[in-house]
Amino acid sequence: MSTSTLPAGTFVEPGRGSGLLDVVRQRFLLKLLVRKDLRVRYRGSVLGMLWSYVKPAVQFVVYYFAVGVFLQMNRAVDNFAVYLFAGIVVVNFFGEAFGNATRAIVGNNALVKKIYLPRELFSVSALWVAFIHFIPQLVVLVIGALLTGWSPSLVQLGAGLLGFVILAIFSLGLGLVFGAVNVMFRDAENIVDLLLMVATWASPVLYQWTAVRAVVGDSWVWTVYQLNPLTPIVELFHYCFWAPTNGAQYVGVPNLGTWVGLAALISVLTLVLGEWVFRRLDGRFAQEL
Repeated sequence: MSTSTLPAGTFVEPGRGSGLLDVVRQRFLLKLLVRKDLRVRYRGSVLGMLWSYVKPAVQFVVYYFAVGVFLQMNRAVDNFAVYLFAGIVVVNFFGEAFGNATRAIVGNNALVKKIYLPRELFSVSALWVAFIHFIPQLVVLVIGALLTGWSPSLVQLGAGLLGFVILAIFSLGLGLVFGAVNVMFRDAENIVDLLLMVATWASPVLYQWTAVRAVVGDSWVWTVYQLNPLTPIVELFHYCFWAPTNGAQYVGVPNLGTWVGLAALISVLTLVLGEWVFRRLDGRFAQEL
């Protein structure tokens, strides 16, 4: 009877894979996880994917009347509805991607304990589900912008695309960090809920950046405010969707290109940190769950 030997490197120690690169190689598994997440979320639901329209619509109406009508921001900002919704879609995507990625490992504990697969798949699938829900909101935003005379240039469209790429990287990076830590300490979920609660107010979604600059001036508070990646990302969306509408009096943030570059750098560093933390704790997930 003959025996055969396998070449060195055929077997890979669990938890010692290639991280996010394994997600790219196993796109079919990612597709299955995304389908599973969507089915579980809308199981027994009457409206199903229509909730992707209902939730942001209710959120928009509440903010529009509370801030736009009662606080009269619709008089201070031309086409305030487009301005507001351009910021809301950013915060909604960030909140869903970050929040779901934080709960991804714990929520899939049965799979984590039974079989080995790149655990980053769960975090990336949360990002994809958030993207699927982002599309209907983007469609509504585009329709609303078109009704107000939206006529963007290629540069403005590119700014919107750049903003979304930075947003996705930043959301995934934070999701990897808190998703891994959440396995060890469930307090991470509460911390994330607090961060998401202030995210809408920590960036120029309900107000203009000029209101912040008028109060804090060119102080360290302004620097910290701009170093929040969501702030330049929201401004990129305003530049893409609100600035090209009729009557919009767009005033660009001073040195916006610099702040966008710093936001991109912070987002990439966050993703690198997230992958490092995730892989350091990956080997303990099954036993902790």
